[in-house]
Amino acid sequence: MGKDVLYIADRHKKEFTYPIHNHEVYELNFVEHAAGVRRIVGDSSEVIGEYDLVLITSPDLEHVWEQNTCQSDDIREITVQFDLNLGEDSLLGRTPFLPLRKMMDEARKGLCFPLSAIMRVYKELDTLSQVKDGFYAVMQFLTILYELSRCDGARPLATSSYAKIAVQDDSRRILKVKNFISKNYTDELRLPQLAQIAGMSPSAFSRFFKLHTGRNLSDYIIDIRLGYAARMLVDTSRSISEISFQCGFNNLSNFNRIFKRKKGCAPSEFRENYHKTRIVV
Repeated sequence: MGKDVLYIADRHKKEFTYPIHNHEVYELNFVEHAAGVRRIVGDSSEVIGEYDLVLITSPDLEHVWEQNTCQSDDIREITVQFDLNLGEDSLLGRTPFLPLRKMMDEARKGLCFPLSAIMRVYKELDTLSQVKDGFYAVMQFLTILYELSRCDGARPLATSSYAKIAVQDDSRRILKVKNFISKNYTDELRLPQLAQIAGMSPSAFSRFFKLHTGRNLSDYIIDIRLGYAARMLVDTSRSISEISFQCGFNNLSNFNRIFKRKKGCAPSEFRENYHKTRIVV
């Protein structure tokens, strides 16, 4: 990008052909009229609808939009790659930009926005590539980011364990348990043990965890283990059997079944897809 702050590509096409990739700069990617396309961000794989908007702020997070079952002959994709200094001593480190900085931090796992948020910034996204003055283009893009940071319903895509993001939580009890799980995911983890760490009874902690996180404790543990497993599949040449046991699964068939149910493909397919097409730009 050189000295440029923004790179904007606004294009119409009939299919997605770009391989899975990652890059140093941040990216906001908008896709419309592409129902059936498969979006892969880290260890997340989802089939999108008519509209899709994702923010990615990690240089190590692989992503791709694949054609899959999409039949549209007029796909529109707006990709904005940008380089902004979010340090505390920069302009964007000041108080008015705190919601934006928080969103950018969350987007290290990839952040997918709901339709209501997309409609809120659609006009600005639609005209962004037509703004010829660089200053006003940056201002319009910052407005898009700020409006998105004020929207409810944005959700992370990759697991924190895959994206190598430190565990965070507002509750000190939950954070303590999450950190324990992150450090001991290879071991057998039982509810009474985790409840004791939180200083609660097992039944009370189980309810508290679900109420606070919106997820069952067992599902959370499985997702953490799968995230580490997916990262090992991409970054190492270890056998799938070795990875399954190293990530706390008690047998290979159980690992294969859960991985396919959660990720939409077998571990061997996941590894093959990443190794076959992965590039760094």
